[in-house]
Amino acid sequence: MIEDDEDPVSDELEETPETPETPETPEAYEEEEYSAEILEEAALDEEGEDEDDGEEGDDDEPTGSVEGQAAEAIDPKDTRTKKEREAEEEPPGPDVPAPPRKAMLAALEWAFENETDVPDGLLERYADHALLVLEHNRKVNLTTILDPKEVAAQHYLDSFRVTRLCSLLGKRVVDMGCGGGYPGVPIALAEPNCSMMLVDSTTKKAAFIESSIAELGIKNARSYSGRVEDYLARERCDVVVVRAVSSVRENVRTLRKVRHSLKDLIMLKGTSWSREIRAAEREAERLGFHLDTVLEHELPDEMGARAILIYRAPGGQGL
Repeated sequence: MIEDDEDPVSDELEETPETPETPETPEAYEEEEYSAEILEEAALDEEGEDEDDGEEGDDDEPTGSVEGQAAEAIDPKDTRTKKEREAEEEPPGPDVPAPPRKAMLAALEWAFENETDVPDGLLERYADHALLVLEHNRKVNLTTILDPKEVAAQHYLDSFRVTRLCSLLGKRVVDMGCGGGYPGVPIALAEPNCSMMLVDSTTKKAAFIESSIAELGIKNARSYSGRVEDYLARERCDVVVVRAVSSVRENVRTLRKVRHSLKDLIMLKGTSWSREIRAAEREAERLGFHLDTVLEHELPDEMGARAILIYRAPGGQGL
């Protein structure tokens, strides 16, 4: 019969007395929380600097082949980072032709059927811009919304309501990340007494915006090719408006270094707006953005609930 041998290691472990844990005091908790706050704030500032430095450092990354190195050896006068060059190589959208103007105008009339105070000729201007966007979308990806009714409601009606629910008369407005021109172009056309600057960091998109502004003859709108942070580092505005760019938290973080250059921040959101507000509450308050107003509305044909979030930026007077 095989007898079980005693395990000396196990005995040794069992005989080792446990070291009693030091009880944590409330003071220790307070000190830990306080330190975490300081570290988080310092990390946020360092992260912002690292993001900028990281973009400049992308060009120094080695490539896997001689051909790759040759591809990276772009004109030495080209000061763009690798990330910026990739952004400019925006893929084309679906190869779908724009609808006839009559169909686009009919869709806009359907979407605006219950709207009041629609200026004469505005829907015709909207139709002209929509056709420019949808046709150019075959070259540069400007929108994933292609159905005329969805374009009319989700792009133009949603943007138009900003001018009827918020006072933009005489305001200097910056559209942050305008893409195909939403919401900046519809707002500028509906409120000719505001000054609109449409900003996009993708050169091809900014070029399209510039050409469409000229073609449509929108006198109160201009375009800027670059980051909104760079623009607001030199210029000031009354309102920054954001639609379909990022979450509430990421939007306020994007503006953190230039938050004193704007008075109010307007964000157009969908059904997840309340969850985004809660997730961004601590960050927004820390950076000085205070939620002032939430304006809810519905798009037609069950296209969803929408919300206009108005944040008062540092030093702003609100809308």
